[in-house]
Amino acid sequence: MIDEGGSAPFSLPLLLRFPALAWMPRVRLGTFPTPVQEATLPNGETLWIKRDDRSGVPLGGNKVRSLEFLLAGVRRGDAVVTTGARGSTHALATAIYGRALGARVTVVRWPQEMNDDAVKVEAAIRRTAFETRDRRTAVGALFDAAVVRFVRHAHWVPPGGTSPRGALGHVNAALELAEQIAAGRLPSPGRVVVPLGSGGTAAGLALGLAIAGVDATVLAVTVAPGIVANRRRVLAVARRTARLIERTAGVKVPRPEPARIVVDREQYGGAYGRATEAGRAAAHWIESTAGIPVDATYSAKALAAAMSPTLAGGTSRKGPSLFWLTFDARALR
Repeated sequence: MIDEGGSAPFSLPLLLRFPALAWMPRVRLGTFPTPVQEATLPNGETLWIKRDDRSGVPLGGNKVRSLEFLLAGVRRGDAVVTTGARGSTHALATAIYGRALGARVTVVRWPQEMNDDAVKVEAAIRRTAFETRDRRTAVGALFDAAVVRFVRHAHWVPPGGTSPRGALGHVNAALELAEQIAAGRLPSPGRVVVPLGSGGTAAGLALGLAIAGVDATVLAVTVAPGIVANRRRVLAVARRTARLIERTAGVKVPRPEPARIVVDREQYGGAYGRATEAGRAAAHWIESTAGIPVDATYSAKALAAAMSPTLAGGTSRKGPSLFWLTFDARALR
């Protein structure tokens, strides 16, 4: 069963809860709310899927939510610069939506292990971006991006879209989910399973769930090295985002409890972009049963964790698992 969400004009739950945030610059890119879908796992248990692959046209995925805040103020002819690994879906989304706004988007990239999906995303970045630059290291890419920002007076979009402003999109996503729970479109989940790269999505969801009072654990499944993908970073982004809301809205905002954020490193595979057997099996299951393609870099690993009989973290919480689908297969086409 799939619930397509409401057809009435949609006001962001974030702005309904904190009206003062309406003054914060934002460009409307996405199509919300995204639907939820029910699936039955091979062991007979229920898995709910939040279809963020349907968050926008021509490309959905979780990054659309961040870019609504990070590309605000971009005008035709402006320069935009971002960084990421060679097959970064964040870089692709920034190039697509920046170009749609008439901007010239420069993507500065660093190497990664290239699976088949990453190769296709990498090619799409080259076709879409105004300019791509490849550097040997992430540090080199960040330095080069800083030069572009200075020389071209470019708008800066941080790696992964991860910043307090970018995380607001995922605070809104959690509040959106809370509205769907209240409307009876799905039961309250015991855990929300999401890939963990730069951490902005997990941080925003954890903060939004705390604000909404949804009793769920965020199970963040590592897809990047631990120096970047870790709970300390997720909590730091969540706290900085809460302070941003407080400064703007003038109200006290609850913080997520550290115990409500659990990092699962079992699916990582040893390298960003490295495909795993568990990920392949999970990808085959969801495409064959629900017709949903997932990518090897991010979503297949998170899905494998959601399907695991020894689900890490939050296993004592009542309620089913919710898999947050952050990838849109249109990126491969």
